[in-house]
Amino acid sequence: MIVAVILTICIIVIAIAFYRHQKTLQLRAHLMREAIRNRDFMFRLPVKGLFFGEKALQEALNDLGQDINRLVAQNEVESWQKLTRVLTHEIMNVATPIQSISQAYLEHPKVQGTSLEKGIHAINEASNNLTTFIDSYRKLTQLQEPVQASLNLNDFVARLIPMYPQIDWKSDIPADVVITTDSTLLRQVCVNIIKNALEAGAKTIGFFWQDNALHVSNDGMPIPAEIRRDIFIPFYTTKSSGTGIGLALSRQIMTIQGGSMTLADKADSGFHVTFLIDFGSDLSHIQWSFA
Repeated sequence: MIVAVILTICIIVIAIAFYRHQKTLQLRAHLMREAIRNRDFMFRLPVKGLFFGEKALQEALNDLGQDINRLVAQNEVESWQKLTRVLTHEIMNVATPIQSISQAYLEHPKVQGTSLEKGIHAINEASNNLTTFIDSYRKLTQLQEPVQASLNLNDFVARLIPMYPQIDWKSDIPADVVITTDSTLLRQVCVNIIKNALEAGAKTIGFFWQDNALHVSNDGMPIPAEIRRDIFIPFYTTKSSGTGIGLALSRQIMTIQGGSMTLADKADSGFHVTFLIDFGSDLSHIQWSFA
């Protein structure tokens, strides 16, 4: 009788534990489904408490999310490159003749000193500004092909810090962290992030190595939730004098090297904004066109 009671209790306990475990798996499935539905492929659900088979499956799904995120970023970059190339070409076809013709009129003696000169000068100045504006966007389609090599990340950051003596720097990168990247392009990425941080009023910037990614954090104005998805879109800016190219270009630089650049859902402790730079090379076999 006692054995039967104990056996019954054990069965009930096992059944409850099994039910709770299944509810946990159901919740995981729901969270991943919602993440994918919202195009958030950066999800990484914990594997603690899972059986070895479930753990392997969850790790595979976590890695798959990262790969999908890189592929989505790659497709977006290619689409923006094509659009930018077409737009800049068509706009320059219109702006260049206006610029040259208005300049010729300004140099003509029959125009100089007349009431027409001021109007033609305004046209010429506007066309010059438009040309300069378009030239800045050509950077999105004229990136140099990456020349990747081994780079000690701690040494790289140490060389970057003296460029901005006005900043209070926090750095925690192990001395033995070596990555494969184009150091010149990576410096451009970091400079773009730092420039944006300074414009947002940042006084402190931190470089940290966590979960095989470089965290670049700052204490500038937080990025509002409603524009978090827009900050990497070329030409998007909330600044009156901004071009909206810095972050888009930075993400493109990381993408063409098989890595990624994302805005962390939660900033590092003590900071308001954190960008994650991943140097993964899972997509290094992809052939990129710089034509």
